Amino acid sequence: MIRPNYLKKEDTIAIVSTARKVSKEELAPAIALVKSWGLKVVLGTSIEAEKYQFSGDDDLRTSDFQSMLEDPNINAIWCARGGYGTVRIIDYLDYTKFIDHPKWIIGYSDVTVLHSHIHQFGIETLHAQMPVSIETKSAATVNSIKKTLFGEDYSIEILPDDNNIQGIASGQLIGGNLSILYSLCGSPSAINTQGKILFIEDLDEYLYHIDRMLQNLLRNGYFEGLEGLIVGGMTQMHDNDIPFGKNAAEMILDICSEYDFPIAFNFPAGHLEDNQALILGRKTDLMVHKNGVILSFKK
Repeated sequence: MIRPNYLKKEDTIAIVSTARKVSKEELAPAIALVKSWGLKVVLGTSIEAEKYQFSGDDDLRTSDFQSMLEDPNINAIWCARGGYGTVRIIDYLDYTKFIDHPKWIIGYSDVTVLHSHIHQFGIETLHAQMPVSIETKSAATVNSIKKTLFGEDYSIEILPDDNNIQGIASGQLIGGNLSILYSLCGSPSAINTQGKILFIEDLDEYLYHIDRMLQNLLRNGYFEGLEGLIVGGMTQMHDNDIPFGKNAAEMILDICSEYDFPIAFNFPAGHLEDNQALILGRKTDLMVHKNGVILSFKK
């Protein structure tokens, strides 16, 4: 995989929105944070733009992101917030200059569209908390972004979960939001999971929707040849009056019962207060044992 250059002081991060509208006021804590790291901040034209729920129309969001991809003075692009909208612009972007001169693309949730698409080019991206609401997140969340962007040694260690399947795996880390991965199946942005470690998380879904998405990933071969599975926050799940009968973890265990790879549940990434950064495309070592879980990112 191609690794974008790590950041150094005086480098510049661009903040843009590929999806839902956002105000400068909402970005103030993140801007102050980035400046405290010795970095410069540039706000895209999509910030404070508005077209119904979007941060400007599709053309504006496309041109804004495109300009940041091509600007040699921009060292990383931090997507302001998620929601919905990135898929509406993904096919209109020209990645030629970005492939020749890659830079860090940062975000999660709806930004999974960008992560998955850029993975096809063999370029690492950063699944991490976005600027909006970063002041409400854990210190580990904030520190993980800084560590990864500046190239510091990085690993995540957590306590065991009763649902874990023990084992050791190595492979490129891929994935993101389950709903987005599901929606990309059959498109040019769909990921190849063979020999890799898959991360999934989701928010505010009905349990039967989770089952539907997992069944679709199963039918598309996402678990065939997988080296390991990491399950982040499955947050604020809903059920119908007639219960589905299984929670998200139970569904995942059922789906994966015929396979022999380690599974780590309750991982600190996703729509959580503790949303630690994951370097997608990076070769990782995953250890799931009785005393806990260790995910190590190779230098």
